[in-house]
Amino acid sequence: MYLILENGKIFEGENFGVCKEMFGEVVFTTSMTGYLETLTDPGNFGQIIVQTFPLIGNYGIIPSDFESDKSYLNGYIVRNWCQEPSNFRNEGFIDTFLMQQNIVGVSGIDTRALTKVIRNHGRMLGGITDSMPSNLDEFIEKIKSHKTTDAIKSVSCSEIKNISSDKPLKTVAVYDFGVKNGVIKELTSRGINVIKVPYNTKATDVLNMKIDGIVLSNGPSNPNDNPEIIEQIKILATSGKPILALNLGHQLLALSQGGTVSELLFGHRGESVPIKSLKEGSIYQTAQNHDYYVVEGSTPNATTTYINANDNTNEGLAYDFPAISVQFCPEGGAGSLDANFIYDDFMQLLK
Repeated sequence: MYLILENGKIFEGENFGVCKEMFGEVVFTTSMTGYLETLTDPGNFGQIIVQTFPLIGNYGIIPSDFESDKSYLNGYIVRNWCQEPSNFRNEGFIDTFLMQQNIVGVSGIDTRALTKVIRNHGRMLGGITDSMPSNLDEFIEKIKSHKTTDAIKSVSCSEIKNISSDKPLKTVAVYDFGVKNGVIKELTSRGINVIKVPYNTKATDVLNMKIDGIVLSNGPSNPNDNPEIIEQIKILATSGKPILALNLGHQLLALSQGGTVSELLFGHRGESVPIKSLKEGSIYQTAQNHDYYVVEGSTPNATTTYINANDNTNEGLAYDFPAISVQFCPEGGAGSLDANFIYDDFMQLLK
């Protein structure tokens, strides 16, 4: 198997999962654990994911840890995959999982060298093929012409779904832009009934529901490519209903308020990404998965609450209406000081 990048770099490896030709944006994640969450995160729609950690699959397949019902990847690149996983919760093998999900995998690639290429060049497109193309220039043009479309539409639910808490206190509508199971679990565990609505649900329809607040979920795609969604969020922002916006939702909310969202060179992906609370000065280790960021100071009616400790990009905003938003994944549990208190902050807004 060959991974060919749009800049002409070629990496040779071995096939696992299904064997087929596939194209996508090549990105890397630095997580040492959490490959199941990476494989099933709808935010990775259409991408070829590179795992920098050299051994993947060592604790097998655990469906209860999945972030969605399926994988949305176009390809999966690892250094080595484990054929004999060891975990009392294990229910399968990563190779079998990829086959079931119709995902092409490539192992035996020097993922550190590949990651250095992406870090120096920035995110780029790539193609996976089982044999070296007879016309490399033609194949590279095919790579460059690849486009990922309808990302949010492809990962969102198609109809309204109610998810009840065991001890309901409040009810919120969650816009499904590719919402992760972890987000739903954090809400319901706090006594919040969830009404999950499709990405294109009109704001007026949501506001006519018996809800106490609104969640704008995580998801894939360039947020600037979703003007219809942004227009609906403008209406939601004037409703007085408390809003929690996560990842893509954080970016879409900022855009609805006149903010600017730009593209990172190679994205933030992985666990243990440090953020700094500007209020407390504390550092939290977070899980992250995004390619875009809200430009600092571009949202006039919002105050920055968190910044990335590595590059000082914006990681959170508090608005002058009842809304809080963060760029990281507060349900990720990435360190000893977890950031899932964001859901507690939202609960206080609801009260």
